[in-house]
Amino acid sequence: MIAQRARTFTESVIREMTRVAAQYDAINLAQGFPDFPMPAEMKMAAAAAIDADVNQYAITWGAKPLRDAIAAKYQSWYGMEVDPERELTVTCGATEAMAAVCLALLDPGDEVIVFEPFYENYGPDAILCGATPTFVPLERPDWHIDPDRLTAAFSGKTKAIVVNTPHNPSGRVHSRAELELIAKLCREHDVWAITDEIYEHIRYEGAHHVLATFPGMRERTVTISGLSKTFSCTGWRLGYAIAPPEQSAAIRKVHDFLTVGAPAPLQAAGAVGMGFNRAYYDEMNEGYRARRDVLCPALAKAGFKFTIPQGAYYVLADFSALSKDDDRTFARWMIEEVGVASVPGSSFYHQGSGEGKSLTRFAFCKRAETLEAAAVRLGKLGG
Repeated sequence: MIAQRARTFTESVIREMTRVAAQYDAINLAQGFPDFPMPAEMKMAAAAAIDADVNQYAITWGAKPLRDAIAAKYQSWYGMEVDPERELTVTCGATEAMAAVCLALLDPGDEVIVFEPFYENYGPDAILCGATPTFVPLERPDWHIDPDRLTAAFSGKTKAIVVNTPHNPSGRVHSRAELELIAKLCREHDVWAITDEIYEHIRYEGAHHVLATFPGMRERTVTISGLSKTFSCTGWRLGYAIAPPEQSAAIRKVHDFLTVGAPAPLQAAGAVGMGFNRAYYDEMNEGYRARRDVLCPALAKAGFKFTIPQGAYYVLADFSALSKDDDRTFARWMIEEVGVASVPGSSFYHQGSGEGKSLTRFAFCKRAETLEAAAVRLGKLGG
């Protein structure tokens, strides 16, 4: 006997592709985790915290030094005042933050707008709390928002909209005009904006606009981000949610009974990272730009069609010129015969949509030599 909610979505296809890649010794460009070290200062801070016996529960909603550091960063970068005592919850990754927020704010029967393609957790997050996702497609080839389609998606049942920029899996950085439209519709319909800003510092074009700083949006936005991508520590599972005090209280209750709290010694190290100066972010961003510029030419030469990503570290590529197979068959063939792992595109669309069947996603958050080796293997396709 299995609960109906668990029947409506599959296991993570992204994580599945990592397991299959290991089975065939393929180069893993599927799951978005770096194969290079995180900042040494943070590693030393974590080791020092463990040596100092910071090994027991932290405060459930986050150790004070980390909450204070996050609040200081938002003030410095975005001019956004955040009360670390009443408006900030540290979670086990941005993934848990999204789940806790949905469980705290959404009721059965509510509708939540999700742009697709989407990071695969968003649909199940809505379903697990009994809400109904309403999907709005981003328009190809550049993955922009169609104002008419978005406007039509809002209804009397709409409770929230999920906004992810820079966007996974497309690499789109939404423009200020697109975010102004979202803000306008949220105000008009009294809707929550739940933003996933985990790639906020990984951009090659455009600017990052924090939706909570738009007029009338601070009181109706939950800002989600984390340390995984910015500091190359996806296994540390440190994320956070910023929300008004009343909603933060609800998020904290849900978070408490989901995970109790994030790892204490890693929170101590996270506070160090949040204090890095802008030079760190500039260097990190240039490193990702260089990696993008290794993978993208190799994909184009192999025959894939795609829009060069503006942000994040993914390429969502069309393989229809290479194969008539569906996306899952093609991705498995790529692993077994070419030796490069990617993620089937349909996993970024809702079940039954029929979309994504000619798409696959590559991650370039890897060392240059890893990407160069992948380029050699992809060269088998271009011949």
